[in-house]
Amino acid sequence: MSDQKPRNPRVISRCPLDGKEAEWKRLVKITYADPNGVARTWEAAEMQTRPKDSIIDGVSIVSVLNQPAGPELLLLKQYRPTLDKVAIELPGGLIDAGETPEQCAVRELKEETGYVGVFDSRTGVLFNSPGLSNNCFNLAYVNVDLSLPENQHPVPEREEDEFIECFSLPLRSLFSEIKRLESEGHAIETRVVALAEGIEMARRWVL
Repeated sequence: MSDQKPRNPRVISRCPLDGKEAEWKRLVKITYADPNGVARTWEAAEMQTRPKDSIIDGVSIVSVLNQPAGPELLLLKQYRPTLDKVAIELPGGLIDAGETPEQCAVRELKEETGYVGVFDSRTGVLFNSPGLSNNCFNLAYVNVDLSLPENQHPVPEREEDEFIECFSLPLRSLFSEIKRLESEGHAIETRVVALAEGIEMARRWVL
């Protein structure tokens, strides 16, 4: 066992990516006709990992843990080189060839958090950033029964290059908690913000 202490992740360098080296996504130039018939161009990033039998790239997972003190949303902390920050995210990942969104959601939850869940429902196709990329996903709801033996001490099945911390935040205070995490320097994923803002709007407008 090494006595070397873990280091904080950091960006070492940035440079343009040669298209021949791109494994996950590529930059493309799109020529299209606007409503007036004028030819225009657009720059975008396209995913290269989407299976031919799938209309989505992957799933993001909403799992609410029924804790004694109240329901808590399952979240991840993960360093993202794109931002050079630790991001607060929902669990999730890319769909495999021949896999359904339901199967992907249960598998990714187990791999990233260790929890064994049961698929509940999912949204239609959602798009991360339509002006930038064709990347799209389903938001999947997966139920986790904390009383099951396999969920007493969950053990993730992460890849060698995945350095993920799993934690949960109370739904009741999710809005203020992500504000706190943001003030501490974390990057908050849009989906987490949307859930927190939705809960806060429902509270304010008594919906």
